[in-house]
Amino acid sequence: MSDAELNPAAVEIGRFFPHGPNAVWRALTEPDLVERWLMPTVGFDAAVGTHFLFALPTHPSGEIACEVLEALPGERFTHSWVDMRADKPQRWVVDWTVRAQGRGTRLLLTQTGFDIDDRRQKMARNAMERGWKATLTRLREVLDQGS
Repeated sequence: MSDAELNPAAVEIGRFFPHGPNAVWRALTEPDLVERWLMPTVGFDAAVGTHFLFALPTHPSGEIACEVLEALPGERFTHSWVDMRADKPQRWVVDWTVRAQGRGTRLLLTQTGFDIDDRRQKMARNAMERGWKATLTRLREVLDQGS
């Protein structure tokens, strides 16, 4: 996908990891691993229909309310994302696509649901993009440590 094809209302980040798809999938869907690179969870399970929370390590603390929308083992994991701290919480969708590539895995993160005609939503989209880039670096560190 070229930059011209990217959706300006979505966060789209692709990364290559020199780890097999099974290791990447486990890091996306096993609670103890997710907590090492993303944030603490409450009630997390990779089964479709599961409602869970991410506990934001902020002061004051906050929560991200989520629901698993799709879970195709080793291929795709999709969940909703609602920041409960927001004055007007928005529902975004976070999609993780896992693909074997050479001696590793290509991971594509796509977060959709932003209204970029709304100034706050555009700012949130840009902040999320910066945050996900840092988060994917932590994911790489967890994979490098062996899960």
